[in-house]
Amino acid sequence: GRAYVRDKVCQEFKTMGKDDFRTLTLIMNSKKFSNATFEEISHLVREIVSLAETCCTDGADPSCYDAGSSALSAKSCGPDSPFPAHPGTAACCVHQGLEQKLCLAALQHPPRQLPHYIEPSNEELCQAFKKDPKDFADRFLYEYVSSYGQAPLPVLLGSTRNFLSMVSTCCISSAPTVCFLKEKLQRKTLSLLTLMSNRACSRFTVYGKDKVKFSYLTMLAQMIPSASFEDLSPLAEDASEVFAQCCDSVAEDCMQKKLSEHTAKVCAALSTKDERFADCCAGKDLMQNYFCITALKPATAPKLPELQKPTNKHLCGDDGALHARRYMFELSRRHTNVPDVFLGKLYDASENVIRECCSAKDSSACLDSKRQQVGAELPTFLENTNQFCGQYNEMNFLDFKKRLRDSMKKTMPEASPELLTQLVDQRADFASTCCPANSPPLYCAAQVTAYLESACKQDSCALI
Repeated sequence: GRAYVRDKVCQEFKTMGKDDFRTLTLIMNSKKFSNATFEEISHLVREIVSLAETCCTDGADPSCYDAGSSALSAKSCGPDSPFPAHPGTAACCVHQGLEQKLCLAALQHPPRQLPHYIEPSNEELCQAFKKDPKDFADRFLYEYVSSYGQAPLPVLLGSTRNFLSMVSTCCISSAPTVCFLKEKLQRKTLSLLTLMSNRACSRFTVYGKDKVKFSYLTMLAQMIPSASFEDLSPLAEDASEVFAQCCDSVAEDCMQKKLSEHTAKVCAALSTKDERFADCCAGKDLMQNYFCITALKPATAPKLPELQKPTNKHLCGDDGALHARRYMFELSRRHTNVPDVFLGKLYDASENVIRECCSAKDSSACLDSKRQQVGAELPTFLENTNQFCGQYNEMNFLDFKKRLRDSMKKTMPEASPELLTQLVDQRADFASTCCPANSPPLYCAAQVTAYLESACKQDSCALI
């Protein structure tokens, strides 16, 4: 209701003071409207701060805030609105009064698929800071937060505050280079926490808790394929619980505390089973250890016995989802270079099959038919993907592109040099973005779907 919103905003404004309230408003809106321009965000922040400044003073008319926020909504709905553009704005503007305001307040942009913030050199930072410290801070907050907007709010607040403090200290230092070196070393853990929690929470937002658990399980299975389902499943469960608790939490240290505890569990369970994990876990800083673990390349697939498929009875029983997950775990440790986004396609396909067939009149006939269809597609799909990303993982990037070009020359001898270069660049870009374990889920899922549609041509494809 109106009074609740007004009281909440005014409480924050009075407790924080104008400057901190403005900074928080800038961060919140850069996070919400990650595809907006700096000018659009600035307009919105100016209006919100002005509204709070006018209507949150002692003795202000109770109707002041309501009238001001209504004027703000009307401005958002105007044809020349200076605020962040959003496809949902028009639908909100059909409503009136409080309903319109709440609808507009709930709008947000989808997160950026690939972070776009590139930290300038120390000299460039100091040049921009000295020219206009306030504008520098605003632009940095906008750029950084819209890039890493899926990281929890307390992580973003801590990381941006720390960065601005570093710049303001080092740019007036008598030895700025030494100062930056020392400060950047100290903020390394915070930088990694921002990067990793943005990745994890982006995935959590797109996938949901169950699929994140599956994604984490297969990531570990490919890094340490000698470990069993029973070894790795509790760790995947624990990771999904951390992200469920902390991605939307406003508790100051939720992500750092819970992720550190999770890393300690991973290290305790897997250090004795794998030398690479032992090396990653040798460090004193748990955040850096976690980053080291998630950056490990897939291991070579071991020789394992022939994979047994779950029976129809298993799939439609009470533990159907568990049997499907265990089967895909076994697939992932046998094809360690098939990336998360491809395995995610299999996960979605299996869920759809179980949902469709186990509620059908003749569930066995339905499952047999699906098995036949997927059975024809799956081996080629897995082998091609495993080989493609395996080459990317094993080779340096220039050699990988050369291999791609040679391979395409053979399969497309009639292609012009220009077309060949274009296709090689596209495939190489796809590999560098989507073969790593931490690939952006929505972007890569769209790329994989496009690839499958072209590969399947006119035939029906069970994996799309």
